Amino acid sequence: MSRNKGLETVIEALPQIVAKNPDVMYVILGTTHPGVIRNSGEEYRDGLKKLARKLNVENNVTFINKFVSEEELFDYLTACDLYITPYLNEAQITSGTLSYAMGAGTAILSTPYWHAQELLADHRGRLFDFKDANGLAGAVNELFESDEKLNQLRSNAYEYGLHLRWPTTGEVFIDVLEEAISKFLADKDVSNKPIIDPDMMPAFSLAHIQRLTDDTGIVQHAKYGIPNLKEGYCLDDNSRALTLTILAYQQNKSKAALDLLPIYLSYIQYMQCEDGSFRNFLSFKREYLDEVGSEDSFGRTIWALGYLINNAPNNSYREFGKELFLKSVPHFNKLTHLRGIANTMIGLTHFMNAHPYNEQIKSQLDQLAEPLKAAYRTNKDGHWHWFENKLTYDNAILPLALMCHFEISKDPESQEIAFESLEYLTQKTLIKGYLNPVGNDGWLYKDSAQMAIYDQQAIETMGMVMVYFKAYEITRDLTYIKQMYLSYQWFLGENSLHIPLYDYETKGCGDGLQTYGVNRNQGAESTLAYWISHLIVLKALESEYEFIQSSDLTAAQKQAF
Repeated sequence: MSRNKGLETVIEALPQIVAKNPDVMYVILGTTHPGVIRNSGEEYRDGLKKLARKLNVENNVTFINKFVSEEELFDYLTACDLYITPYLNEAQITSGTLSYAMGAGTAILSTPYWHAQELLADHRGRLFDFKDANGLAGAVNELFESDEKLNQLRSNAYEYGLHLRWPTTGEVFIDVLEEAISKFLADKDVSNKPIIDPDMMPAFSLAHIQRLTDDTGIVQHAKYGIPNLKEGYCLDDNSRALTLTILAYQQNKSKAALDLLPIYLSYIQYMQCEDGSFRNFLSFKREYLDEVGSEDSFGRTIWALGYLINNAPNNSYREFGKELFLKSVPHFNKLTHLRGIANTMIGLTHFMNAHPYNEQIKSQLDQLAEPLKAAYRTNKDGHWHWFENKLTYDNAILPLALMCHFEISKDPESQEIAFESLEYLTQKTLIKGYLNPVGNDGWLYKDSAQMAIYDQQAIETMGMVMVYFKAYEITRDLTYIKQMYLSYQWFLGENSLHIPLYDYETKGCGDGLQTYGVNRNQGAESTLAYWISHLIVLKALESEYEFIQSSDLTAAQKQAF
């Protein structure tokens, strides 16, 4: 029960109805809407009672303050002579009780909202104008004076209601589905394959992540699939792990991920210094191994905290993350390394998505974008479209950061540089029909035509998956979905050695692609990079499907995708 139901119209009509039908009883069945109770209590119900007393019809109104089951509702509907929906808004597209009343074969009077106009057409009910108590009273009295007219409404409603009941509507659903499937199979062109094939992707599993995690955090390294406790923990991996758990909970409400989340968040808190900076490394004995971590680890942590603030599964985690995030703000303008800046920028954009009117963080984001754009302007030359004089590690993070900045600021230069540099990176790493990221064993220098092929790292691939998905989100160009999925397949064997890095037995990921094959150690960085990429692809699959279904593509084009 709430004000939009218009129940006062019926009470205002009652004096005229009672004058001709003194034994009439108007039953108002149902509890007050919980949202109304929260804000206004029983003000509406009490107001209706006062109105009935004022009009001297309180003995003709019964309030049953109860939320009834479908069975009880059906009993009430079949017992009443008339059912009235006096809603106030024409744009009411559905009424559950109106449908139930029709199914029960009840004589119905209603205001002409959209659902009622459709359902009560062809003499299946009667309509009266919004807030028209006089018109309602006249219709009720007319029907009560004529059993023939009342029974005709009931009969018409009952006959039509037979088609609304579940066994009948269920058959209609089945017919529609069978027709759609038959048409799809008849028209299907086997040469048209979906961009993302989820059947080719391993089932999601946190088994190896759980194996690497204890009550302190996630261990950095592993010997094969066994945690290497001697290497201790690092901030980078726990920040990535925090991001993974949020993604996993968003995707499939993973309880395992939700249980891991506070471990990684508490590690970040433990590594934050009093001045807001962060240490990076912690021994297995829980001893700090550095005074201040790298700018990369700082930026990745701000990224993870920003993502938490924007996507936290509950407010407690959000407030905790926000406290750590805001404490670190004084260090943003001290960053000098491009990847530390880029990672931090991505975290700031997530924060801005949660707090779009925070001018301080918006200003920090704009300031951080400047050195990134300046570096590109300085180093861009002829056929070299990059931020530095060499392509090194975690390359995709740089254009990704400017795409994120463009989404918040709409800065055209950030957009132009981001997509131009991504196109350059694509030409260098994706032209062979599979991802061939820049190898750590030598990089690619501006004045050299020779790019290092190995040691290829998993975080390179994760970055490519993320930047292509972001490019798709901005442009809705399905080419980026194809490039994203092709990059992801690097983990599953679509690489220069045609060997999968993902281990179907341990659910971990090899630490890199070497000249001799896969590095069989399965540390946190590579495994987290795989599973984050995996979840981003699933997220893209949903986004791609929604876009295609809502687009202006022809049916054949939609089918092709």
